[in-house]
Amino acid sequence: MIKIGILGDIGSGKSFVAKSFGYPVFDADNEVAKIYKKNKICFIKIKKLLPKYIETFPIDKAELTTAILSNKNNIKKITKIVHPLVRKKLNLFLLKNKNKKIVILDIPLLLENKLKNKDTILVFVEAKKSDISKRLSKRKSFNSKIFKRLKEIQLPLDYKRRKSNYIIKNYHTKKIVRKSVKNLLRKIL
Repeated sequence: MIKIGILGDIGSGKSFVAKSFGYPVFDADNEVAKIYKKNKICFIKIKKLLPKYIETFPIDKAELTTAILSNKNNIKKITKIVHPLVRKKLNLFLLKNKNKKIVILDIPLLLENKLKNKDTILVFVEAKKSDISKRLSKRKSFNSKIFKRLKEIQLPLDYKRRKSNYIIKNYHTKKIVRKSVKNLLRKIL
């Protein structure tokens, strides 16, 4: 099985590129949302750590936002609880798809949480700052202060770009980006 990890800035179009490969995608953001919605044990652990902020199950995004913005260490506390659960979900995904030729890993903290192995092919999604701003402004849940906190726990983009095996430029139409992904797949296979 070939593992392709998608890297890039928040709002660069990583999820679109990931889906364009046409292979099973592990979407970490989606898995985190499910954990917040369904995992009572996770809720209890976060509530115990941050009782001043977390009161509602399923975990309320507004409560998380308040916790993260009130103290920059809170995001680290939350990730220490959530990321082992994401890692378990990733392992189940890999097991379920063990017979697939390729799987795509759409995990924003792929490098930070050491979720790649030496065989993982890294693809960096590059986008114009103006395009990123437009995409982020369309997101209902976008909060620039949260964005800054998330950037604090991420490795620099230049580092991620250097570590990547390939770069997909998400400057063009979706059709051109899909064509770039197909060309990249030919190189990989």
